[in-house]
Formats: sequence, C-alpha cells, structure tokens
Amino acid sequence: MPVDDRHYDHDRHPDHHRGDDHHWGSDDEDRFEERLGEALRQAGGAYETDRRALVAAGATRGHRLLLRRRAAVVAGVASVALVGLGGTLLVPGGDGGRQSVATGAKTPVASATPKASYTGGELIGILEKLLPRGEFGSAEARGTNEKLPPYAQVVYNDGKGKAAVAIGFNRVLPGSEQARQTVECPDKVLTPYDSCVVTRLPDGSALKIFQGYEYPDRRADTKLWTADLVTPKGQHVGVSEWNAAAEKGAPVSRAEPPLSTARLKTLATAAAWLGVVDAIPVDPKAPTAAPAQPSGIDGGSAASTLVSLLPKGVEVVAKSGPDSGYAYAVVDDGKGRSLVQINVQPNMSDVEHQLFGAGTETLADGTKVITREEPGGAGIVMWTADTIRTDGFRVVVSAFNSGSQVTAATRTAPALTAKQLRAIALSAKWRGLG
Repeated sequence: MPVDDRHYDHDRHPDHHRGDDHHWGSDDEDRFEERLGEALRQAGGAYETDRRALVAAGATRGHRLLLRRRAAVVAGVASVALVGLGGTLLVPGGDGGRQSVATGAKTPVASATPKASYTGGELIGILEKLLPRGEFGSAEARGTNEKLPPYAQVVYNDGKGKAAVAIGFNRVLPGSEQARQTVECPDKVLTPYDSCVVTRLPDGSALKIFQGYEYPDRRADTKLWTADLVTPKGQHVGVSEWNAAAEKGAPVSRAEPPLSTARLKTLATAAAWLGVVDAIPVDPKAPTAAPAQPSGIDGGSAASTLVSLLPKGVEVVAKSGPDSGYAYAVVDDGKGRSLVQINVQPNMSDVEHQLFGAGTETLADGTKVITREEPGGAGIVMWTADTIRTDGFRVVVSAFNSGSQVTAATRTAPALTAKQLRAIALSAKWRGLG
C-alpha cells in the first residue's frame, strides 16, 4: 500500500540523541568495542567490528595505523573487515518546504549562508527532507558541537518495508592516505561485496558507491549499501542504508535497501551536507598537510617477502597489494584454498604482557613465541604464530582453512602447519623491510 505522506513525531527529535555512546551501526558488545568503533569513525569511515574480525590487528587497509595498538590486544589477532561509509556533492530536487522535525519551521534543503553549527535535530530534519516521500520512525543524531563527529540516523519506510538510513560527517586531510582509502574499494578477499564503483565528479570530488553486507561472513542477510564522498577540501560525507530497521539485531524487512545507487549519490552529494562538515570545529592541533608515508614495512615488499617464505608445494593464487605492515597470500596445496596473512608491527612492547602469557616460548635471544589454534569464524579454523623481539618488533602470521576469513571452509585444516607459520614469523627477512 503506497505511503501518501510523511508522518512526524515532534517529540522524538530533541537536539541530539545518545551522544557519546552511539556509533553508526551500533552493536551490543562491550565498552572496548564501542571505544574502538568510535575511534575508527573519527578516522573517517563508519564500519562495524566484532571480536572475531579483530583477530589479525589490521587485515584491511585504511585504519591500520590507528588499529595497530588497539586491535593488537585482542588475543588471536586476525583481520579487520571494514566497509567504508561516505558521501558526495549533487543537489536533489523537490520537497524543500516541508516542516522541520526539530523546530517546526520550514528548513531549506541548502542554505546560501552556512550555519555556524547544527543540532542533531536539525540534521534529522534535513535528512528526512532529502529522502524520497515516505514514513519515518525512530531517529537519533549528534550535532556538530559535540565531542564526536556529527551524524543522523532514521528509520525510513517508502511503503516497501522499514529501513535504517544514516549519514555521518568528518574531515580528512586532502592528499592523505586516509582520504585515498576512504574512497577506495576494499579487497574482495577480505571484504566480499556485490558491487563497488568509484567515480570522479566534475569538481574533483571522489565518490564511492558500495553494495555489500553488514556481516561479511553472511551470517545474516542484512545488506549494507554506502556512499562515500571526499571533496578536494577534505570534506567527507558518508551515507549508509540497510534492508532492515537497524544495522544489527533487527530482522530483514525488505529485499534491498530503499535507495538505488543513483539516489544514494544524490543524497550523499546534496550541497547542504558540505556546510555541516564546515561547521565541525577545527582541531587546532590537527595537521594541515598530508604527512609523508610512515616509515616501516612496505606493503609490496611485505607481500613478496611472505610469498618467498612459503613452503614448497603450495601455489599462490592471489596476494595483497601495497599496504603498511600487512600482507596476505591465498595458497593452494592441491587440497583447497587457504588464506595466509601477516602483520609486522614495530614498537609493540606496551602490549606484550597482554599477548604473550601462558604457553609462551622464550628463545635464546629473548624473542617470545606463542602458537594458537582457535576458531576463526563459522566453520573456519585459524592457526597463528605470534612473535615479539626484545625491542617490541612483532610479527604475527595466521593461516585459515578457507581462501577468505569470511567465506566457508574449503578444507579441514590450513595449508600451513604451526611449525611452518612459526618459521615464517621468525624469519630475519622482516627486519630488512622498510
């Protein structure tokens, strides 16, 4: 039955909702994961993490430097499956004169004079005006003058079922690795998805449209579609939508999220959002120029080194591209594909006591080694060799009985034994990279 008008509940739109404890795609996990999730969002990109996904301390590019210290404390250490979020810069048509939910007054879709600040209620009002005609349910938001970046999220129904739609805002340093990674499609070995397209807009902005899943391992049928925009000035707008009334914990209510890729682009690129980013207070301590690439492990060399250390008799069917301190190879020894991944992390002495407890072996030169065999997901087995030198130089290698950490097992055990993983992690070749 078609929906003939929007239905608003004025009382559900105070100036902001659930300030510090909210994050796009919240999960009922412990406070560690909430703090980690917020830190990742501040780095520019909203995505979900869970304990299993954090096991490799940085398998997906984009936030690895930020994650290095946090994810390292998770026993097991595997990959971070991340899906970016963001927006762009076009103006959709129509419906500029509907009543603002937050104030009861008419709010234009875009203002000629940028505002100094936006409340959470105002952001909800703008988001609802820019969405196609439909009904709205619960909503929550955070304004531009709060500690964490602003966002708005609503439950939207176009007549085909309820869906969560969210938008978030941040700044990224133009020309930085973060800016590049925000609009870069993820590696399908690490993050399976249906489609990802990156386009350059006439003003020089980059737009990524991503169609994937809330859970990369597909343990639920919740779809996640996103749009990420980064402008030449470093304005980052992120739109996300689901085919359920919430990111997690809600049943699928429709076959697909409500906005097509064209509508995602239109919403993400609305001119009104750029003013919201501009209203975020500037951190006086924030760098004003993109830093040089951090010294350390070169991703290309890391991947080549990993391949060179693999035992004879395995065929490399895929390997990672350039990255900082992380590499993977998908190998096949004739018994099925197996993912092997490595993280190389200097200066990790401060988390050594959390990683190397019972079962740790100490070598003659003081290097600590521990091996683990544990679940790596539904039906997946993960074997890990974790090492740390006396100066805090850590190398951790994991192998899985699947060609991807988020797909079904392809074999009963990983292609590499614990002894072989240990030899790779202890190789002196890792010291020579940089």
